[in-house]
This record gives sequence, C-alpha cells and structure tokens, in this order.
Amino acid sequence: MNDTKIIDLTPDTIADYGVCGYKDVEKHVELQRKIQWFREYYPKGLRIKALVSETGGYQGMLEYIPGKYAHRPVDADGYMFIQCIFVGFRNEFKGKGYASSMIDACIKEARDAHMKGVAVVTRKGSFMAKRDIFLKYGFSPADTAEPDFELLVLKFDPDTANPRFKPTLKKNRDLYADGLTIFRSPQCPYSEKNVKAIMETARKKYGLSPRLVELEDAESVQNSPCAFGTFCIVYNGEVISHHPISNGRFVNIMDKIRK
Repeated sequence: MNDTKIIDLTPDTIADYGVCGYKDVEKHVELQRKIQWFREYYPKGLRIKALVSETGGYQGMLEYIPGKYAHRPVDADGYMFIQCIFVGFRNEFKGKGYASSMIDACIKEARDAHMKGVAVVTRKGSFMAKRDIFLKYGFSPADTAEPDFELLVLKFDPDTANPRFKPTLKKNRDLYADGLTIFRSPQCPYSEKNVKAIMETARKKYGLSPRLVELEDAESVQNSPCAFGTFCIVYNGEVISHHPISNGRFVNIMDKIRK
C-alpha cells in the first residue's frame, strides 16, 4: 500500500498517532499513562516504530528497549528486548512484510549498538506475538515459563550467555498467597481497562478486598509474579489471568474457582 509507512515515534509525536488503538489523549487514561511512561524510558533507549496509513490510520507497531529495562520478568541485560509487536487492525495490512521490516530495523539497531543480540517473549495465547516470525529470523528458544511463555533469542555471538526468565517467579507469587491481587504497568495500555470493574466485582460479588499493585518501573515489572510481566491477577497465590481481561471473563474464572 503506497500510502503506508513506518515511522519512529518520539515523546513529542506519540500523541499525534496514539498507541494500540487509543488516540484521544483527553479521553483515554490509557494513552496518558503510556505517553508519560514513554517519556521516562525514551532517553534510556525505548523505541516505538508505528505503522501508519493515510487511509487506514494506525495499523501496527514494534516496541523495543535495552534488556536492562525490559518490562518482562527476564534477565536480558546487554540484549535488545522486543516488548510488543503487531500489525493490522484491518486484514488488508497483514501479510505485507511490515512486521519483518520493523524487526529488521530493530536487529540492525542492536548490531550497530554492539549489543549481544535481540530477545523476545512469545506465547501461544493472547496478547503476545507467536513464535513463528522470530524463528524465521533465526531466533532460538532460550527459556520457558508457565503456562506457555517462551523466551526466544537471536545471538550475534553464539558463545554469549542466554537471557532467561527470572528464577523468582514462583517465589514472587508466594508473596500474594492470600486474597486477590491485580498487577499492572503503564507499558501495556490495555492494563488500564476493566481493572476498576474487576475490583468492584471482587468486592461486591465475592466479598474480597482486592489489592492493586502499580508496577511503576522496569525493576518492579521484572519482579512480577507472572511471565507476562505488565499485567496479571493472582488469587490465593495462583495466577488466574496472565494478561488483561474483561470483567465478564473475571467472573467466569472466579465462578469456576469458587464452585
């Protein structure tokens, strides 16, 4: 599509294009939080490439950051870390090579910066990229985490140590062995939606006193009890949602647990 291009967002331009479908800064708290977070981490190497079209608007993105600041519970210092990638709110933008073009640029930037390579977390479920496109680039499995998360790596030197998931995932879950706790980070704009409704439902329907833990920085996300990192819900020490969910989905999960 001739009117489609990949641009580099900056703290000064992100509000002009929005993120993940959120476009109205005045209306969307999700976008406000994302912009503030972007401003904080941009000087530390955070980059967002956006796929935009004159006719279709915002249609995809690639977000990456030096592994020291990765917003997943990983040890990936020295690697470039891909945090999010998607293409095509509309089908006509899919399968055109846009994702590959953005990954190419990310890999080149990592090489130019003399980093160890590029790492990414994938999974079979929702809200994350599947592994296939990265395997085509020569990424290989480095580590796994429950229930279906996989850490992939493209190493520029085969002798370099692999990145890995934090070994403290289960230990961190054990810190929340009683009651309901929701974790969220502004890195993922979808982590804002539905949280208020879920907490209200937890109180009124299930008699719980839910806790909301705001993961304000990379260190706190890296100590998350869930491999997704930027959002999860823990109930009595068990992760009951590994990604943002609706209030209706929360009710379905809790009804099954409390039968």
